[in-house]
Amino acid sequence: MSPETDSKKTKICPTCGTRLSENATRCLVCGTELTAKAAAPAKKAEKPASTLQAARMPEVTLSLPAALGAGVVVLLIGMIVVYFALQTGAFGKEIVEATAVPTATNTATATATATEFATFTPSPTFTPLPPFDYTVAAGDTCGGIAFSFGVSVQSIIIQNNLDAQCTTLRIGQTIKVPYPTPTPPPPPTSTLEPAAATQDACDKARYTVQANDTLSSIAANYNVSMADIRVFNNLPTDVVQLGQTLLIPLCKRAPDPNQPTPTATPPPPYPAPSLLLPIDGAAFTLAHDVVTLQWASLGTLRDGEAYQVIIEDVTADNGHRIVDYVTDTSYIIPVTFRPNDNIAHIMRWWVVPVRQTGTDDQGEPIWTPAGAASEKRDFTWTATTIQPTPAQ
Repeated sequence: MSPETDSKKTKICPTCGTRLSENATRCLVCGTELTAKAAAPAKKAEKPASTLQAARMPEVTLSLPAALGAGVVVLLIGMIVVYFALQTGAFGKEIVEATAVPTATNTATATATATEFATFTPSPTFTPLPPFDYTVAAGDTCGGIAFSFGVSVQSIIIQNNLDAQCTTLRIGQTIKVPYPTPTPPPPPTSTLEPAAATQDACDKARYTVQANDTLSSIAANYNVSMADIRVFNNLPTDVVQLGQTLLIPLCKRAPDPNQPTPTATPPPPYPAPSLLLPIDGAAFTLAHDVVTLQWASLGTLRDGEAYQVIIEDVTADNGHRIVDYVTDTSYIIPVTFRPNDNIAHIMRWWVVPVRQTGTDDQGEPIWTPAGAASEKRDFTWTATTIQPTPAQ
């Protein structure tokens, strides 16, 4: 039989813990009055302020099926992430920035090279030859002998210890005559050829071909022939191009019938001819039947141009002279110009470029200088043959 359960409500004495009926006002054991509400039991001593209690994490309570489902979902997500990482190649690889590797540069080492120094080459100098012997003949004077061999009178006097007036010179005397010092020819001058000089002296006009222009219309406008324009501009044909620049030779203009005839523009003067042979101070005797004068060419002479050759006997009192005109660069002196006496005659010659500007009443050409005259040179010419003294 089960014990009977007390259905009455009870309360416990707060002092001694005796169970009493709900309506009891006094504890039967300790006598404590129960009319007033029992005082609440004393609170537990509070923990010191310095002791901090961590907040308790919220607890999530899952059932076993829910936990298994959540684990499967997390596992699937991880597998997907790993798959895409392997496909893109980013998984497990570390991005490394390319570092520029310095390249070794070969530094050129300066090598000492030998410095070339210009070697001065002295120009050859004239070495005087020893004087030669000469036997004084009848009629010889110091001046005549000096002119015959192209030397100065003073050099003969000094070489032979003669008096200043050379009065001690006698027939049959052997004297020392020095060799003449050669005179170097003047350096050549830079000049234009006659054709280039003529073209350069021509007055020119520059014209640019316009639309509808022809060589015929341009020639008619400037009163210059088509052939002159074509030759002056090196045109192969009479065809001109738009924008082409032409040089119009105004010096080739045809004369205007209503105007007086213009004077032709002569080319610029020629330079002085450079004389070649004979050298200054050369001596010629009876043994030299022909004496040829030579000079350097000034280029191709135009029509009506020539070289004027002047030769004069300085020793002769009557001023014996030759004036002749040649187009060549040499001239042979006629034998008739050679002196007939035994005195050494001094011959002086020079060359002048000339141009014919008209004719005189006898039909002879009139020549005018077309350039500078050359230098003047002297040589001696005698009618006797100088016999050298045999060496003793």
